[in-house]
Amino acid sequence: MLRIFCCAAELGSFKEAAIRLAISPQAVTRAVQELERLQGELLFHRNTRQVQLSAFGAKLAILAQQAVQQVDQLFEHDDIGSGDEPAGLVRLTAPASLARTVILPTLTDLALRHPKINFDLRLSDELVDVVNEKIDIGVRIGVLRDNRFVARKVAKTQLYVVGTPACIARHGAPRAFEDLNRLPTTAMHDRNTGRAWPWMFADGQHIYPTGARFMCDDAEAELSAVLAGLAFGQLPSFLADSHIAAGRLVAVMREVEPAPWDIYIYRPQRGPLAQRLRLVFDAVGDALAKV
Repeated sequence: MLRIFCCAAELGSFKEAAIRLAISPQAVTRAVQELERLQGELLFHRNTRQVQLSAFGAKLAILAQQAVQQVDQLFEHDDIGSGDEPAGLVRLTAPASLARTVILPTLTDLALRHPKINFDLRLSDELVDVVNEKIDIGVRIGVLRDNRFVARKVAKTQLYVVGTPACIARHGAPRAFEDLNRLPTTAMHDRNTGRAWPWMFADGQHIYPTGARFMCDDAEAELSAVLAGLAFGQLPSFLADSHIAAGRLVAVMREVEPAPWDIYIYRPQRGPLAQRLRLVFDAVGDALAKV
C-alpha cells in the first residue's frame, strides 16, 4: 500500500503509477483510499483531469518513501537477504571424528569459495537440541527420531573391532566376548553418564570391556592409541577403513559385527531455508555421502 502511494505521489498520476507498477488503475485507487481510511486524512485532491497531493499527503509521502527504502534495504542486505552471493552465519554441530575428517575440509572449501559466509562449528557426540540452541545444521550417527527435524540419511558406517598386527601378535586376537575382558582395550567416555560407551555387536548385544587401558572422549585420540598398538578398539569405518586397507589395522570378530549405523544430516523445521543454509546443508550432505 505504501509503495503504491509513493509511486502515485512521485508521478502525480494514478494511471502512470499503475503502468509503472504493472497493476490496474483501480488497484491504485483502492490502495490510496484504504490508506486514507487508515490515516483519517485526505492524501490527494482529485478532479477529472489530475490528482494533487494534499498537505498531509506530502508529509506522509516523505515518511513513506523512507520506510519503503528501509524495507528494500532489509532484503537487499547480504548478511540478511538472499542476494547473488550467499552470506551470513551458519551454526553447525557434528561428532568430532566426522567433523575433522569430512566436515571441516568441506567447510574450509566453502569458506574459500564464499567469503561472506561465516561458520560456528560445535563438536559433540551427543544429539544436540538444535531448536533450543539455535543450531542451523546438525550431523548425527545412529538413530534420529524427532519430528521437529528435517533429516536426510546420507551414509552408513560400520563398527569394527580392530588392532594392529603387532598387538595381535603380542596378545592374540579376540574371538569371543569374554576375550575382550582379558585383553587391553580402549574406551570412549560418555559425558552424559560418566561411564564408558558400550561396545556394540550383532543382534543388539553390547558389552563393557573391563580391560580398558586407554580411555578418552575423542575418537581420533582413540584411533591414535589403537594405531600405536596399545590396545584393541572399536572404531567406525570412516576412521578405520584406510588403515585396514593399508594393513596398519586388522579387523577381528567380524562374525558378530553389528548392523551398520546410519549417518544423518538434519536441520530444524523453521520456515524457508536461506540460500547459505541450503548451500552448506547440501555440500556437507554430499561430502558425508562419500564416507
